[in-house]
Amino acid sequence: MTANKPDIIIKDKKKKNCIIIDVAVPSKRNTSVKISEKLSKYKDLEIEISRTWGMKTETIPVVIGALGLMKRGIVKFTNRIPGNISIYEIQKTALLGTAHILRMK
Repeated sequence: MTANKPDIIIKDKKKKNCIIIDVAVPSKRNTSVKISEKLSKYKDLEIEISRTWGMKTETIPVVIGALGLMKRGIVKFTNRIPGNISIYEIQKTALLGTAHILRMK
């Protein structure tokens, strides 16, 4: 198995489930391709975690374009993350990070 290192792993021992969250901020408008890349990249890791830990595992890609572009189905993904997740706060963070990078150049 290749060495995959996701951004965030949430492991709930009581409910016996594990959530792999991977965040990406691509510079291009191609967010759909990035989402499918993330889902396929962590499929082997999902299977390995399910087999090793005996937990139901799912991958949730969070992809926001560098200029704030969001794919329509992002609400479907972020609703599966436990806690209060605001899509607009994620979008704001991506935009501020892009502005910071541009100011440095």
